[in-house]
Amino acid sequence: MGLIFFVFGLNGFLHFLPQPPMSGPPAAFAGALFATGYMFPLIKGTEVAASILLLSNRFVPLALTLLAPVVVNIFAFHLFLAPSGLVLPIICVALEVFLAWSYRSAFRPMLQAKTAPDAAAAEARVAEAHV
Repeated sequence: MGLIFFVFGLNGFLHFLPQPPMSGPPAAFAGALFATGYMFPLIKGTEVAASILLLSNRFVPLALTLLAPVVVNIFAFHLFLAPSGLVLPIICVALEVFLAWSYRSAFRPMLQAKTAPDAAAAEARVAEAHV
Protein backbone atom coordinates (compact mmCIF):
# COMPACT_ATOMS: atom_id res chain seq x y z
CA MET A 1 0.00 0.00 0.00
CA GLY A 2 2.88 2.32 0.81
CA LEU A 3 4.44 1.67 -2.59
CA ILE A 4 1.14 2.27 -4.42
CA PHE A 5 0.64 5.66 -2.81
CA PHE A 6 4.30 6.62 -3.10
CA VAL A 7 4.34 5.97 -6.86
CA PHE A 8 0.96 7.50 -7.63
CA GLY A 9 1.49 10.40 -5.23
CA LEU A 10 4.82 11.29 -6.84
CA ASN A 11 3.25 10.88 -10.26
CA GLY A 12 0.87 13.68 -9.32
CA PHE A 13 3.89 16.00 -9.15
CA LEU A 14 6.36 14.51 -11.63
CA HIS A 15 3.99 13.03 -14.27
CA PHE A 16 6.16 10.02 -15.15
CA LEU A 17 3.21 7.65 -15.74
CA PRO A 18 1.00 8.31 -18.76
CA GLN A 19 -2.57 9.21 -17.90
CA PRO A 20 -5.34 8.09 -20.24
CA PRO A 21 -7.48 10.98 -21.45
CA MET A 22 -10.65 11.54 -19.45
CA SER A 23 -13.93 13.03 -20.57
CA GLY A 24 -17.33 13.68 -19.09
CA PRO A 25 -17.92 13.59 -15.31
CA PRO A 26 -14.52 12.05 -14.44
CA ALA A 27 -12.75 14.86 -16.29
CA ALA A 28 -15.00 17.49 -14.70
CA PHE A 29 -14.26 16.13 -11.22
CA ALA A 30 -10.50 15.93 -11.76
CA GLY A 31 -10.55 19.35 -13.40
CA ALA A 32 -12.35 20.83 -10.41
CA LEU A 33 -9.73 19.44 -8.02
CA PHE A 34 -6.95 20.80 -10.19
CA ALA A 35 -8.67 24.19 -10.68
CA THR A 36 -8.73 24.92 -6.95
CA GLY A 37 -4.97 25.29 -7.09
CA TYR A 38 -4.48 23.59 -3.73
CA MET A 39 -6.62 20.44 -3.50
CA PHE A 40 -4.71 18.26 -5.95
CA PRO A 41 -1.28 19.11 -4.44
CA LEU A 42 -2.73 18.59 -0.95
CA ILE A 43 -4.06 15.14 -1.85
CA LYS A 44 -0.88 14.06 -3.63
CA GLY A 45 1.31 15.50 -0.87
CA THR A 46 -0.70 13.59 1.72
CA GLU A 47 -0.32 10.41 -0.33
CA VAL A 48 3.46 10.82 -0.52
CA ALA A 49 3.88 11.71 3.16
CA ALA A 50 1.65 8.87 4.38
CA SER A 51 3.29 6.38 2.03
CA ILE A 52 6.72 7.27 3.41
CA LEU A 53 5.38 6.60 6.92
CA LEU A 54 4.02 3.22 5.79
CA LEU A 55 7.20 2.25 3.94
CA SER A 56 9.36 3.21 6.91
CA ASN A 57 7.00 1.41 9.33
CA ARG A 58 6.75 4.58 11.45
CA PHE A 59 3.48 6.09 12.71
CA VAL A 60 1.51 3.52 10.69
CA PRO A 61 -1.84 4.24 12.39
CA LEU A 62 -1.41 7.94 11.61
CA ALA A 63 -0.60 7.12 7.98
CA LEU A 64 -3.67 4.90 7.73
CA THR A 65 -5.82 7.64 9.23
CA LEU A 66 -4.48 10.18 6.72
CA LEU A 67 -5.04 7.81 3.80
CA ALA A 68 -8.53 6.62 4.78
CA PRO A 69 -10.45 9.54 3.20
CA VAL A 70 -8.19 9.41 0.15
CA VAL A 71 -8.89 5.68 -0.29
CA VAL A 72 -12.64 6.20 0.13
CA ASN A 73 -12.66 8.97 -2.49
CA ILE A 74 -10.53 6.99 -4.96
CA PHE A 75 -12.90 4.04 -4.55
CA ALA A 76 -16.02 6.23 -4.92
CA PHE A 77 -14.54 8.02 -7.95
CA HIS A 78 -13.99 4.72 -9.74
CA LEU A 79 -17.22 3.15 -8.54
CA PHE A 80 -19.43 6.03 -9.72
CA LEU A 81 -17.44 7.83 -12.42
CA ALA A 82 -14.84 5.48 -13.91
CA PRO A 83 -15.73 1.85 -13.15
CA SER A 84 -13.28 0.44 -15.69
CA GLY A 85 -10.40 1.26 -13.31
CA LEU A 86 -11.94 -0.26 -10.19
CA VAL A 87 -9.41 -3.06 -9.62
CA LEU A 88 -6.65 -1.00 -7.96
CA PRO A 89 -9.08 0.93 -5.71
CA ILE A 90 -10.56 -2.38 -4.50
CA ILE A 91 -7.03 -3.56 -3.68
CA CYS A 92 -6.38 -0.29 -1.81
CA VAL A 93 -9.60 -0.63 0.20
CA ALA A 94 -8.71 -4.23 1.07
CA LEU A 95 -5.20 -3.21 2.14
CA GLU A 96 -6.50 -0.27 4.18
CA VAL A 97 -9.01 -2.49 5.99
CA PHE A 98 -6.44 -5.23 6.56
CA LEU A 99 -3.87 -2.80 7.97
CA ALA A 100 -6.45 -0.96 10.08
CA TRP A 101 -7.53 -4.32 11.52
CA SER A 102 -3.90 -5.27 12.13
CA TYR A 103 -3.35 -2.01 14.05
CA ARG A 104 -6.80 -2.01 15.69
CA SER A 105 -5.37 -1.60 19.19
CA ALA A 106 -4.00 1.81 18.14
CA PHE A 107 -7.46 2.88 16.93
CA ARG A 108 -9.38 1.61 19.97
CA PRO A 109 -9.04 4.87 21.97
CA MET A 110 -10.32 6.90 19.00
CA LEU A 111 -13.43 4.75 18.81
CA GLN A 112 -14.63 5.30 22.37
CA ALA A 113 -17.96 7.14 22.52
CA LYS A 114 -16.98 9.06 25.64
CA THR A 115 -13.53 9.88 26.86
CA ALA A 116 -11.78 12.38 29.06
CA PRO A 117 -8.48 14.16 28.70
CA ASP A 118 -5.45 12.50 30.23
CA ALA A 119 -5.43 13.52 33.91
CA ALA A 120 -1.65 14.01 34.07
CA ALA A 121 -1.69 16.17 30.94
CA ALA A 122 -4.60 18.21 32.31
CA GLU A 123 -2.78 18.77 35.60
CA ALA A 124 0.35 19.87 33.74
CA ARG A 125 -1.67 22.39 31.74
CA VAL A 126 -3.22 23.75 34.91
CA ALA A 127 0.20 24.01 36.58
CA GLU A 128 1.58 25.87 33.52
CA ALA A 129 -1.34 28.27 33.59
CA HIS A 130 -0.58 29.23 37.20
CA VAL A 131 3.09 29.98 36.48
